[in-house]
Amino acid sequence: MTATQPTAVTNSNLYEEDFYLWIKTTAKQLKNGNFAEIDLDNLIEEIESMGRSEKRALKSNLLVVLMHLLKYKYQPEKRSNSWLSTIFEHRRRLKEDLTESPSLKKYLSETFNECYQDARKQAALEIGLSLNTFPVDSPFTTEESLNQDYLPEQH
Repeated sequence: MTATQPTAVTNSNLYEEDFYLWIKTTAKQLKNGNFAEIDLDNLIEEIESMGRSEKRALKSNLLVVLMHLLKYKYQPEKRSNSWLSTIFEHRRRLKEDLTESPSLKKYLSETFNECYQDARKQAALEIGLSLNTFPVDSPFTTEESLNQDYLPEQH
């Protein structure tokens, strides 16, 4: 590295070579107001990536809740504390995510049906029942899916 290279190039190289050090360096630059030195392209990419990660986590937790609610409803003879614990844990995660980022509530509503369709397929595979066992439209509302006290009755 030569003394004539701009700091942004140095930071960009740091991004590729030592991500954790890049984070620490970027945070320090922000705190000190050294905005001209910031590797802006990679910073923007990381911030956008954080948003995508939040959405993926929300979908993943919702899918787990819906799949276990289907299993709970359609296989009452196999209900277990493990299923209840899984439902509770993933609802807790969803509640935490929605409390920290209330704007994700709209995304949850938008992706609910997609998550239900995936949960329906995964539940069918996992418990060995026909996909047609489960209704095409979710038997659970978004509110029921998030409600820590809600458990479906058997069909």
